[in-house]
Amino acid sequence: MSQPSPTTPAPSDPIETPTPQANNSPPPSYVKLAMRNMVRKRVTSLFHFALTAIGLLGVLVGLAFLDRYFNS
Repeated sequence: MSQPSPTTPAPSDPIETPTPQANNSPPPSYVKLAMRNMVRKRVTSLFHFALTAIGLLGVLVGLAFLDRYFNS
């Protein structure tokens, strides 16, 4: 009886390997990892930024309208 060989991914399968870090350096900070992610996923980051900016502007304009409407 032969034992089944362990399955290894095909060379065409994308495998993400982390970049090697020096032993004496601390792990990358959350901010550094977030910035790296924003650079990699540029369109998604810009879309989320635009949604946030439009939402914040809408809240501020809405509050200004309510303030003027109820205080006039």
